Amino acid sequence: MTSSQTPSSASSSGSGQPLADRSPEQLSAFLDEQRAAYDALAARGLALDLTRGKPSTAQLDLSDALLSLPDGVKDSAGTDVRNYGGLQGIPDLREIFAELLGVTPDLLVAAGSSSLVLMREVLLDLWLHGGPASERPWSHEEKVTFICPVPGYDRHFTLLDWMGIETVTVPMRHDGPDVEAVAALVAHDPSVKGMWVVPTYANPSGDSVTDQVAQRLATMPTAAPDFTIFWDNAYALHHLTEVETPTPDLLGACAAAGHPERAIMFASTSKVTYAGAGVAFLAGSEATVAWYLDHLSKGSIGPDKLNQLRHAQLFGSAAGVRQHMARHRELIAPKFAEVARVLDEGLGGLGIAEWTDPRGGYFVSLDVLDGTASRVVELAKQAGVALTPAGASFPGGHDPRDRNIRLAPTFPSLDDVRSAMEAVATCVRLAAAEKLAGERG
Repeated sequence: MTSSQTPSSASSSGSGQPLADRSPEQLSAFLDEQRAAYDALAARGLALDLTRGKPSTAQLDLSDALLSLPDGVKDSAGTDVRNYGGLQGIPDLREIFAELLGVTPDLLVAAGSSSLVLMREVLLDLWLHGGPASERPWSHEEKVTFICPVPGYDRHFTLLDWMGIETVTVPMRHDGPDVEAVAALVAHDPSVKGMWVVPTYANPSGDSVTDQVAQRLATMPTAAPDFTIFWDNAYALHHLTEVETPTPDLLGACAAAGHPERAIMFASTSKVTYAGAGVAFLAGSEATVAWYLDHLSKGSIGPDKLNQLRHAQLFGSAAGVRQHMARHRELIAPKFAEVARVLDEGLGGLGIAEWTDPRGGYFVSLDVLDGTASRVVELAKQAGVALTPAGASFPGGHDPRDRNIRLAPTFPSLDDVRSAMEAVATCVRLAAAEKLAGERG
């Protein structure tokens, strides 16, 4: 579990005394100093990008053995993977990832390269036909609402917006979504049909759901009999330390609570092997898997089993995946450490920012002074540093406090991460000084 922190070390631009506690003269001098620092920054002509959580070229190179695989065209059962069939995916790969995801192979589907596509397919199937526990298709309901923990994953919100599904937000805490707020929303409103959860190393905060929160999600009464948790386990294998945070067994907890169809898990190798040529996974109850495959069969006669076989041969076992992910960690952990160091040195003690120090995942969540996130992003852009738009981690792109910025340090080089974060720290200081000076007239 990660923790937001207000670093206490001295700022590179002052004593570290909180800006809000400084005298008008001290604040004015600080503002002048930051304007000069920003002008020097803008003059450097930077062209840096921290917008998307993409694997670096070095990370992609770790999987280049895929280019010479598969060795042969038959899986361990003797099935020729070049032919039609095998809608659920090859057993070899499902056995490996079933162990990693904490499910049994018969409840896991191995599909194409994108888990986002699987989420869209499931949403559309629910909309057109309803799920195993539905009384009717969701499109026949007067209103459909989804719960969205915030800050959260912008792609989830885009899918809901595209389908015209309404959203309601709950805070994402260090132990997972605010489960009491969730329980209150689902208890009496049958229009609340589902919710998103990234259970391990959430996007963007890096927080992880505890067993206690997962148990509450599994057992809470819901007004909608087909309330569905989209358990997007995108970052479960992406540890930044040797201590691996386990993902709670929500599927098992739901089954034990008498709600076996309540949760559907999604995952992929998009940040494990090749982002554009990996394998995506879906897991659920026996009825959920049968329901999904029945709808899938109307438009598919089988996935790319050759790609699945090459992945199975690349890894060999669940242990092989863990070893592969340790090599990823060696490449990206120093970048996250550099983000923490620069933010601590550049913003520590000023009382104008908090950020997460994640144990895994792909992002750092930065909260700046209320009302200044958009200004920080604008200043950074003008100085040649592209950041994810302020508010992207909220439905509709609207952060009511205008304070959250998602940082993605995996793709740039370590030197570029350092330069980009020094620029971000400068922009945060300037935006905060501008606001505080303006409030004092």
